[in-house]
Amino acid sequence: MAAFRLAHLSDPHLPPLPAARLRDLAGKRALGYLNWTRNRHKYHRRDVLDALVKDMQAQQPDHVAVTGDLVNLALDAEFHPARQWLEGVGQPSDVTIVPGNHDAYVRATRHRFTHTFGDYLRGDAEATVSFPFLRRRGPLALIGASSAVPTPPLMATGWLGKAQLEALETILAQLSTEDAFRVLLVHHPLHSDGRAKRLTDSHQLRALLQRHGVELVLHGHDHIHSTMWFDGPERKIPAIGVPSASALARKHYPGAAYNLFTVERDGNGWRCEQTVRGFGKHDGIHELQQVRLS
Repeated sequence: MAAFRLAHLSDPHLPPLPAARLRDLAGKRALGYLNWTRNRHKYHRRDVLDALVKDMQAQQPDHVAVTGDLVNLALDAEFHPARQWLEGVGQPSDVTIVPGNHDAYVRATRHRFTHTFGDYLRGDAEATVSFPFLRRRGPLALIGASSAVPTPPLMATGWLGKAQLEALETILAQLSTEDAFRVLLVHHPLHSDGRAKRLTDSHQLRALLQRHGVELVLHGHDHIHSTMWFDGPERKIPAIGVPSASALARKHYPGAAYNLFTVERDGNGWRCEQTVRGFGKHDGIHELQQVRLS
């Protein structure tokens, strides 16, 4: 079996933010809009995002995973440009996405993400979008979960919920008997030091993974390079986060980057190697690190 290459990027926070009507900027959006116009527009750059995607496509990955936060305030006017950008990344058969908290920023438009990007997050055997979903690509079983829920101002927590966790356990129990490299996609990390950005039912998710296992967890949300290891039924599970795909480097946050995972058979198990590419201390995009995960 030939090696399969999966690219992972996250949190493009697609710039620029479209003009907003005054009636749209109520409640949480008002604070978000103020934050964007004062700060975030300075370090989320379209030229950075476009350069990163161009470099990623030059590596010719077999599939691309995007773990959320395609938009910023979930304004109606943000979704069409985000769809156009995603089509430039790849076709629905070649790209799998899950939503982030900014994609479900307010209740009024929380369902726009699934309506706009449904063919990028629909399970192989499903006619409609539901979470979690399962897509098979080469040796990979891609499991997409949604932690995206509207939250009060100054909060960016995520939540899976009982129904989704139960459905996820059913999928993982089925996959545990199959010959597949299982990859869980979710926006929020499985562990967070801050209460305002955490996955509120992460303990339940980690317990589920400890019972059934996956080979890899990919997430975004924190805008940093991150590798955490969690208990699985037989071995530790790597959970890997990546910086924002549109970000300029700044204090405490690295520049835009993506990960490229090369997966291939190794006897009765799997070999997975991670290559990190992105903006480092020098101009342009470079290979920043290589790590053998298994």
